[in-house]
Amino acid sequence: MGETMPGAAPDAVRARPTPRVALVSSSYAPHVGGVEEHVRQVARELHEAGSAVEVWTVDRGTGSVVREVDGISVRYLPTPLPSGSLGGVGRFLRRFPSAWRSWVGAHRAFRPDVIHVHCFGPNGVYALAVHRRFRTPLVVTSHGETVADDNAVFERSALLRTGLRRSLAVARHVTAPSQFVLDELRANFGLAGGDVVPNGVDLSIPGDPARTAFSGRYLLAVGRLGRVKGFDLLVDAFAGSDLDPDVRLVIVGDGPERERLEALAAERDAGHRIVLAGRLDPAAVADAMAGAVAVVVPSRLEAFGIVALEAWRSGAPLVMTDRGGAPGFVRDGVDGILVDPLDPAALRSAMARAVADDALRSRLVAAGREHVREFTWRRVAEAYEAVYAAAVARAGRERSTHGTEASAR
Repeated sequence: MGETMPGAAPDAVRARPTPRVALVSSSYAPHVGGVEEHVRQVARELHEAGSAVEVWTVDRGTGSVVREVDGISVRYLPTPLPSGSLGGVGRFLRRFPSAWRSWVGAHRAFRPDVIHVHCFGPNGVYALAVHRRFRTPLVVTSHGETVADDNAVFERSALLRTGLRRSLAVARHVTAPSQFVLDELRANFGLAGGDVVPNGVDLSIPGDPARTAFSGRYLLAVGRLGRVKGFDLLVDAFAGSDLDPDVRLVIVGDGPERERLEALAAERDAGHRIVLAGRLDPAAVADAMAGAVAVVVPSRLEAFGIVALEAWRSGAPLVMTDRGGAPGFVRDGVDGILVDPLDPAALRSAMARAVADDALRSRLVAAGREHVREFTWRRVAEAYEAVYAAAVARAGRERSTHGTEASAR
C-alpha cells in the first residue's frame, strides 16, 4: 500500500456492486468525540451515496440493542475481555458466549462485504474474530489510540497490543488520519504500508461572530478536558503572558481535568480571565470560533486535530500544536502558527503574535478558508469507498483462484 490518500477507484473496480460495509467503532452516539464524529459522518456519506452500511459499536451501558441513528442501523454489542485477575477471567468466561453470539448474529443478519474497524480497542478484537470466522475482508483505521489516550490502555493491555498487531497483519488495507500515526504503527506494531485518509469537517456550519456567546476579545480552545489535550499547559502559559488584560481565555468542553484546570487558574490568579464554558453544540462552537481572536490547540499530542479544520471553516486564526500529525497538513506561517505547547515561552509568544498582528491574522484566515475546502466528509468517504472496492475485488480474485486450484486437484 502507498502512503497517500487513495484516489478514485479505476473504472473496472467502480463497476462492481457497492459493498455492504460494517463500520466497527470503539464508541458512537450518544457519546461524543472525534472518533464518534468521524464514523457518524462517514456512515452518513456512505448511506447517502447508496451504500448499505451499519455501525457496530461497543455497548457502553445501552445494552445489546439495535437503534437507528441518522437513518442508519447501529448495533450496540458487548465486548467483554479477560482481565489479569481470577475473578476477571471468571466473569469473562461467563459473559463471552453470549457476547460472541451477538457478534456472529450481527454478521449473519447484515452480511457485510467489508468489516471496517475504527479506533482499535475491544471492538477490534471482536472484529478480528469475526473476520477469522467468516473470512470477511478487514480494513483497519487507527485514530491515534495507541499514543493519544489518557488511559494508556495499550501500555497496560497485552491482549490489545497483540490483537492490533494481528489485525494489521491480516487487514486488506490500513489507514490513519496522518503520517504520524502510520509511522507509529510501523515502529511499534509491525505495520507494512498504510494510507493517509485525513479527517473531514462539515462546511455547512461556518459560524457567525454575531451569535457568539462570549463578549469582548478572547482566545478559544475546544476539546475534551483530558491531560493529552494540554489545556493545563494553555492555562499556565496564558496566566504568565503579557497579553492585554481585556483578552480572556475561553475553554469549551468537559472532562476529568475540569476541576484541576479551575484550581490551576485560581492558583495562577487568572480565574477572572479564564472561562471554562462546558460543552456546546456544534453550531455554538462554530459561532464561538468565528468570534475568537484565535483558536489555540495546545495538545501534548494530536493524531490529527479536527479542531484545526473547524477553526479554518469559521474564519479563525489558528495556533496549533506541532506534536503529532498537525505538521502534515497545517502550514506554519501560512494557515496556522505551529508551536510546541511544552515550551511555555513559545506558546506565549505564539498567542501574542496572534493577538497583536492584524495582518498575520488576516493571512491565516484567508489561507485557512481556502485550505479547508479540501477536507470534506464526501472526500473522506470516497477514499474509503475506493479502499472497500479494492478489498472486495482482491477477495473475489482470491476466492476464484482457490476455486480453480481446488477444481484442478
